[in-house]
Amino acid sequence: MAYVHAEIASQPDCWRQASELAPAMLDRLPRPGERVAVVGCGTSWFMAMAYAARREAAGQGETDAFQASEFPAGRHYDRLLAITRSGTTTEVLELIAALRGRIPTTVLVGDPGSPVVETADAAVTMPFADERSVVQTRFATTALALLRAHLGDNMTALAADAEVAIRAPLPIDPSLIEQVTFLGRGWTIGLAQEAALKCREAATFWAEAYPAMDYRHGHISVAAPGRLVWAFGELPDGLPEDVAATGASFADSRTHGYRTVLGRWAAGRTPVDPMADLILAQRFAVALATSRGLDPDAPRHLSRSVVLT
Repeated sequence: MAYVHAEIASQPDCWRQASELAPAMLDRLPRPGERVAVVGCGTSWFMAMAYAARREAAGQGETDAFQASEFPAGRHYDRLLAITRSGTTTEVLELIAALRGRIPTTVLVGDPGSPVVETADAAVTMPFADERSVVQTRFATTALALLRAHLGDNMTALAADAEVAIRAPLPIDPSLIEQVTFLGRGWTIGLAQEAALKCREAATFWAEAYPAMDYRHGHISVAAPGRLVWAFGELPDGLPEDVAATGASFADSRTHGYRTVLGRWAAGRTPVDPMADLILAQRFAVALATSRGLDPDAPRHLSRSVVLT
């Protein structure tokens, strides 16, 4: 079995552990009212996007998300929060070093022995969510679960929804499609971006992601028979019908086939939380890789951490 299969399946337990950890991290995580920048690279950047939008929507304070390499050095923030699985990524280490003494920094990291733990002002370590896989799954979502627990989200329900997504059938046979577009609104735009990245990383597959309300402003031209549009979270009015008119397949947690599974596993919650939908998309990406004869644990041109010389 590929590492990634086991790591995807472990996410409900990881999210529960993150929920238990969050109360002890109050002095290290953003406080209500703080102006916060959240940074990461690749998958971690998309989790930063999701958290930033959700924190602002929760009324906790202005929150911006940046790629670590693109942080605007001239801006002032009360705290910088960096999400980094290995804690060895060059851009993150350089940014934290550059901000020392100017902006308090906190890192969320999988490896407690990482150099970033000593470099940052504070660290939240999650070794239970660290991974062997190159393609990130459980560390990223567990970092977001921890931050959502800190915001007061219902983690019991979230973990139950994750159990659904681990066991549910995929919305479509990956071997039947040639392209997929993921859509989101608000905080789920980051999830949509991450789902598309998983398909590109694991399966070298043509995958795109957009804000759902912007999709009909040109991007829908890609939709066609044999292609899939997959939406996370709230749906704009008329979107499923507009996609159906193109001949493309449409999936979201309200319409694809795991409602009946939901009744057994999660006491009838419909739809499931969008983070649980991301688990289904992770499984979809791995199935895509397998159907194309690829090893999802050995993605092309990628390494576990980007260390620049």
